[in-house]
Amino acid sequence: MKIIVSDIKVSLDTSREEALSLAIKRAGIKKENLKSFKIAKESIDARKKSDICLVYSFVLEVPSDLRFKRANVRMLEEKNEETIEYGNIKLKNRPIVIGAGPCGLYAALTLAKWGFRPIVIERGSSVENRVKKINDFWNNSKLDSECNVQFGEGGAGTFSDGKLTTRINDRRCEQVLEEFYLAGANEEILYKAKPHIGTDVLKKVVATLRNKIISLGGEVYFDSKVTNISQKDGRINGVFVNNERLIECEICIFAIGHSARDTFKMLYDSGIQFQQKPFSIGVRIEHPQEVINKAQYGEEYTHERLGAADYQLFYKSGNRTVYSFCMCPGGIVVASASEPDTIVTNGMSEYARDRANANSALVVSVEPTDFGSNHPLSGIDFQRRWEKLAYEIGGRNYKAPIQKLRDFMLNIPSTSVGKVIPSYTGGVTLANLNDCLPGYVTDAMKEGISAFDRKLKGFAMEDALLTGVETRTSSPVRITRGTSFESLSIAGLYPAGEGAGYAGGIVSAAVDGIKIAEQIIKTYSPK
Repeated sequence: MKIIVSDIKVSLDTSREEALSLAIKRAGIKKENLKSFKIAKESIDARKKSDICLVYSFVLEVPSDLRFKRANVRMLEEKNEETIEYGNIKLKNRPIVIGAGPCGLYAALTLAKWGFRPIVIERGSSVENRVKKINDFWNNSKLDSECNVQFGEGGAGTFSDGKLTTRINDRRCEQVLEEFYLAGANEEILYKAKPHIGTDVLKKVVATLRNKIISLGGEVYFDSKVTNISQKDGRINGVFVNNERLIECEICIFAIGHSARDTFKMLYDSGIQFQQKPFSIGVRIEHPQEVINKAQYGEEYTHERLGAADYQLFYKSGNRTVYSFCMCPGGIVVASASEPDTIVTNGMSEYARDRANANSALVVSVEPTDFGSNHPLSGIDFQRRWEKLAYEIGGRNYKAPIQKLRDFMLNIPSTSVGKVIPSYTGGVTLANLNDCLPGYVTDAMKEGISAFDRKLKGFAMEDALLTGVETRTSSPVRITRGTSFESLSIAGLYPAGEGAGYAGGIVSAAVDGIKIAEQIIKTYSPK
């Protein structure tokens, strides 16, 4: 049988082997009776800066006749996996998955494991070619509107931090982590309280997932944009690729990501129901990573077991929420535009998280009432307005507007940078970011900054650097779907993941893809 021993608190200098010995002792068993073990969770407890500790939970396999009754020791409940059987509707064509982000990859992988031999269609390039095109944009301002930080194999998350934290509680989350580990991610993602892969590792991982799909009979088409859909009698029966090729299908998963604005419009024009959805906008804020480390860990901030510190901050300003988002310890701010003449920022960290600066989105919630229109796609126009304005203020050459925090608070343009050197992967222009965003957003940000400084010492340091603008926090739309995950407008079309408004982050998007694939398996049988 398996038991879980939790709340093993140890000093930073205690090894994992020593922590395991304490868990065995707490369980009241002899070491020779231990059949196997694994770390279930490892976290940092930094609530007392003078006594920072590591906290472990272990799963121990012990003889079934062992008896125990101790605090923080319990039987591990076996999870009952849902039984899945093939449906009785025979497919004439192979299922199609649009998009090779986490949602699309995991949907396709699940279908491939069950013999459906899916066809994955991705408008961007393979991750290997995608890196070249993105570097060309960062270094030479040559934007490829079909392959960039938003579009291409792996999705937007490939050029972020590869965070695997999620708020959803779903049995499939472990499945997602396990698959990432098998594809090359570090084993610690299986037990770290705040797991991350890192963009450098994630590039290799998504390529491995793609090759696994292909090895199971799937196909992956890159540089292939779905430009229209074909439908008959209220059901999808094919998709047009690059305005020329028709691929027939009875079922199609649209895992298109939160930035596929032209695809959203195509679907809307085809009769698919959309709803407006709230999201958030703001800027990227950079601090010296050392400042964040000291604020979070005190005198222990240099200890090798701690690494680069992160933070998560929230503040309520009237009916709006100001918060940090996609915090990247030891990372950089990256140019993330997907349309010409716009500025979009995001954050990115490698696995080591060893760069000089910490950065995070500093954003404010916006509602459909802010969009200025009742049109279902008006959130896109709202985003685009501020992205284009940032482009204008930056100098109309893909240079991002930047400003010191002190100057932002005083509403005056910056004339120089201070201690924080901008990490943005492209040119920058000193400016006034108060001119790049709505007044209600900048006012709320200023309130939030003051409140955050009380929680995290140094957050409001005068030389902290702001880079505008951050607008792609989540999808500005939701594509309505029913209990079977199908579109309410066209049968056989499955809106999926973050772009469709049903996920937020790598893990939840992947889980949504798996859930839809499972529903398809239970409804249909492969060709």
